Amino acid sequence: MPGGKDPLVFMLSPERICHSLPGLNRLLEVTRVLALEIDLGRALDAIVKEASHALECDRALLYQYDPKRETLFTTAGTDVAVYLKMDQGIPGFVARQRIMVNVAETAKEPRWDNTYDKAAGYHTKSILAVPLIAGRDGRLLGVLEMLNNQGGPFDSDDESLAIAFSNHAAAALDRSRLVEEIQRRKELEASLNIAREVQRRFMPSQMPQIPGYEAATWWFPNEAVGGDYCDVIPLEAGCTALCIADVCGHGLGPSLLMASVRASIRTLLLREASPQVLLESLGRALVDDFQNGAFVTMILAVLDSHSHQVQFANAGHAPAMLYRAKDHSFVELESTGLPIGVIDVPDCPLGPVLTMHPGDIVVLGTDGIVESMDQRGTQFGNERLQECIVKGANGPLPELVRNIGRAVELHYVGDSPPDDLTLLAVRRNA
Repeated sequence: MPGGKDPLVFMLSPERICHSLPGLNRLLEVTRVLALEIDLGRALDAIVKEASHALECDRALLYQYDPKRETLFTTAGTDVAVYLKMDQGIPGFVARQRIMVNVAETAKEPRWDNTYDKAAGYHTKSILAVPLIAGRDGRLLGVLEMLNNQGGPFDSDDESLAIAFSNHAAAALDRSRLVEEIQRRKELEASLNIAREVQRRFMPSQMPQIPGYEAATWWFPNEAVGGDYCDVIPLEAGCTALCIADVCGHGLGPSLLMASVRASIRTLLLREASPQVLLESLGRALVDDFQNGAFVTMILAVLDSHSHQVQFANAGHAPAMLYRAKDHSFVELESTGLPIGVIDVPDCPLGPVLTMHPGDIVVLGTDGIVESMDQRGTQFGNERLQECIVKGANGPLPELVRNIGRAVELHYVGDSPPDDLTLLAVRRNA
């Protein structure tokens, strides 16, 4: 208001202030209640009670707005539950137009609706209704409605008081909404932290012993939980399955889908060791789980520690490469099929068989590694990844994956990565 004056005092003429003192005292009482009362129901009851006394009307009602159903429903001032559509009655009009309405005689008002009167056994003669608007974001919260002024039609002083009480009611509703949002966030954060711990346990904490080899992993989720998955699974006859996968997206939904992928692949490995058969069986088994465009890229390799050969099938996944220690070159483990979930009948044949020599390293990662961007929009890329591998190839393998992760962290903008980051490396030592 002009000059920073209190809205209510500014709207009341000086000669009317004395007449309005009882109403102002009621308003101050509501202010005191709202400062102390955290229960929304009791706060709203106090508002409608004091508003009806301040305006000297027969009763006051408070309708809350349900945006999901686009209805108004009574929550204070009556024991009768009344629901109004947004095109129904004076409250509906006030809510739609977001303006105050003063009706001197309901009998002459075409917008008036007698739904409340029928439900409560009441006879409404005059109405003063004010919209409840959140000061924080301008959202509609409801309508405060005063019925049957005892001294005749509601006047301008009543309108000023009604606006003041409606501001208090809106503040109480908005405060409750904010508290609920904070509580939901806390509950969601707690749930995500639990899910993160569950997912962390899905990642290998200790590498299985592979004769003549060592393995290491590194993982950094985008959010509290992610859609990345890697695994090192001992098989029969000296073989070991190496798996890394990336469910599209990140957050709770992809992490749940990832858990389903993990459970399925481990079950299938109990009876089958061919990467081709495994990925194709996985695609058929999870066809119903991939809805609304969801998919997962995955590479599955089987290392034979006796022959030092690696068989793999790749369902649209990258980066995946074999580092050759002899000449510091790289062999890409290229895609042999589409991502799982793209087609109902997957086809993912084996890639060329690779032989690992001493010092060679299989490096599997998720696309967050190579696609992380700096402030200029430059991706980390395969070239930087390969430079990191060459630089740390002769050092401890856990240090190699940590250093790659650190390089990626220094490359992207912000405190958290734009996508989940996962690495799996296996090196032949002898």
